[in-house]
Amino acid sequence: MFKTNINFIGNRNIAMTFSGVCMIIAIASLAIRGLQMGIDFTGGTLIEVGYKQAADLTALRNTLDEAGFSDATVQNFGTAKDVLIRLKPHEDVSSAELSAKVLEAVNKNTAEPAHVRRVEFVGPQVGDDLAEDGFLALLYSTIGILIYIAWRFEWKFSLGAIIATFHDVIVTLGLFSILRLEFDLTVLAAVLALIGYSLNDTIVVYDRIRENFRVLRKESTEEIMNISINVTLSRTIMTSLTVILVLVSLFFLGGEIIHNFSIVLLFGVFFGTYSSIFIASPMALILGISPADLMIPVKEGAELDSRP
Repeated sequence: MFKTNINFIGNRNIAMTFSGVCMIIAIASLAIRGLQMGIDFTGGTLIEVGYKQAADLTALRNTLDEAGFSDATVQNFGTAKDVLIRLKPHEDVSSAELSAKVLEAVNKNTAEPAHVRRVEFVGPQVGDDLAEDGFLALLYSTIGILIYIAWRFEWKFSLGAIIATFHDVIVTLGLFSILRLEFDLTVLAAVLALIGYSLNDTIVVYDRIRENFRVLRKESTEEIMNISINVTLSRTIMTSLTVILVLVSLFFLGGEIIHNFSIVLLFGVFFGTYSSIFIASPMALILGISPADLMIPVKEGAELDSRP
C-alpha cells in the first residue's frame, strides 16, 4: 500500500469549480435536449431478426426509411448476424401487423430473408408507469441515504454525501443527454447501482474522518480531512480499478444489451471516486463540520463510577 500526502482539501476550490461547470453543462443539456428515452419508457415495438450472414445495418436503415419507418432504430444485438429494430408507437396498428410490415420491408430487397426471433410490445401507459416508478426509486433511495448517514454520522456529513451523489447522477445523466444515448430500464438500474457505489466510497472516507476527529486533537479540521482522504486513497483507487476492469470487459464482451449499462457505471465509478474526495468532504467542511460535532459525550459522574 502506498502513502500519499496530497492537499485535496486545499485544492477544493479548483475541483468544485470544475464540478460546477460540469453540472451547468449537464443541467443545460437535460433541460434543452432531455434524455432519449427507450421504448421501456415511451412505449413501442421491439423486433429481433436473425440472418445467416452478417447484416448490413446501413442498407437495412435505408430500406426501413423508404418503407416509412424513419423512426426505426437499428443495431446489432449480440453478434453481427442478429439485429434489433426498435420502433416508436404506431397508432391503429397492432404489434403483429407492425412486425409483419417491418419483416416485409426488410426482406424486400435482399436475397437472404431475415427470420423473426422475437417481438415485444410496450404500451405508452406501461411506459409512463415505468418512468414514474423508476424516478420514484431514485427519489426514495436519495431520501434513504440522507436518513442513514444523518443517523450514522452527522447531518452535515449527510448533506455532503447527498450533494456528492446528486452531482454524480446529474453529470452521468448529462452525458447521456449530450451523447444522445438511449435511456432505458437497464440504464436506470445502472444509475441506482452508481448511487450505491458512490455512497459506499463516501462512507469509507467519512468513517476515517470521524475516527481521526476523535484521535487527532491538535490538527485543524482541514488537516484531519486531508490525512483521512490520503489514508483511504490506496483502498479507493484499488477498488475503483478492480470495478473498472470488470466494466471494461462487460463493455467489449457483454453484448449490446448491457452496453449503455457499462457506460453509466464506467463514467459513474470515475466521478463517484472523484466526488468522494473532492465534493463530499469539502461540502461537509463548508457546512461547518468540526471535531466537536463527533466527540463522544462525557457522562456526568463518570469519574465517580470508577471509585470504590
